[in-house]
Amino acid sequence: MSQPIRIAIAGSLGRMGQQMAEVVEADSRLELVARFHRSDASGAGLVSRDEALAVADVVIDFTTPAASADLARRCAERGGPALVIGSTGFDAAELAVIANASKAVPIVRSGSFSLGLNMLIGLVERAARALGPEDWDIEIFEAHHRHKVDAPSGTALMLGQAGAKGRGVELDTVAKRARDGITGARPAGEIGFAVMRGGGIVGDHGVSFCADGETVTLSHSAGDRGMFARGAIAAALWVMGRSPGEYDMRDVLGLGKDEQLASSALERTATGE
Repeated sequence: MSQPIRIAIAGSLGRMGQQMAEVVEADSRLELVARFHRSDASGAGLVSRDEALAVADVVIDFTTPAASADLARRCAERGGPALVIGSTGFDAAELAVIANASKAVPIVRSGSFSLGLNMLIGLVERAARALGPEDWDIEIFEAHHRHKVDAPSGTALMLGQAGAKGRGVELDTVAKRARDGITGARPAGEIGFAVMRGGGIVGDHGVSFCADGETVTLSHSAGDRGMFARGAIAAALWVMGRSPGEYDMRDVLGLGKDEQLASSALERTATGE
């Protein structure tokens, strides 16, 4: 039997950090070797970040954009370990730091580690390719618990990017993140976002394609955070031993090639080829 993969968990005192620790400890393929949190945090079993990086094969990180970017930078400086990043809400500078770090270490970064949500992303891209902006408006709705600090969610933005990619445009050029007051008529091709925060909602996402006389809605509802932890475990198992680079869950799940083939076939059908 091969040796278990040594896992360190960043942000281990947070809600996802605690969930990750439970899932890792229950998986015989993995060994939880270190837990760390902010430098000013204290608690039984916590070690410093550098101590954790020294003993881990893979770090699983659900913290904050700034902390994740700095962690990626440090891992790159050391030449390892590999990273699985589930933080969301990055700005351009933080994404650039992670992209640069991925030249030295393998990094899986995703706005969602759910298999179902990643399937939804693929379906949205295909639907957007077939349902053109002249007749079909795209609206994205997402709901999360009251403690979530960024909006729209990373997953909602991934869904928006999938819709934009299906139509061959950049999301930033068509996104409408909020509406208030007299907004005027909706321009063709706009991708709208609506956000709800409240209670203990784990995560609901829906993408509606709206035309005159009909609406198509693709949706996903998360029942518990365990699915995100299980997806992160799959990513950790997959990234171990990979070449440096920045990957996402579609790489982990092997969906990229199939999605491209299916999208091409759907486009040919929609255009009568």
